[in-house]
Amino acid sequence: MSKIKHFGFDPKNYKFLIIGLIINVLGFILMIGGGSDDPSKFNADELFSPIRITLAPFLIIIGYVVIFYAIMKKNPPSDPNNGEIQNTK
Repeated sequence: MSKIKHFGFDPKNYKFLIIGLIINVLGFILMIGGGSDDPSKFNADELFSPIRITLAPFLIIIGYVVIFYAIMKKNPPSDPNNGEIQNTK
């Protein structure tokens, strides 16, 4: 019988991946805006707000770090075959 190694994410990996995606989307949502309907009007306080300039990019970077961790996290094997599944063919 040939042995097939288990490949894929565990539920913990998916949880970290979804958390990272939510953090990324929140960062991009905070970065949206600052425009004006009137082209002759310029509001520098709204365009260059601290949330849009510092907090949003920080959240995006944190989100990418969490996603990277979710992808690279290796879980210990839970079965006695050391993570290998035997093919029954």
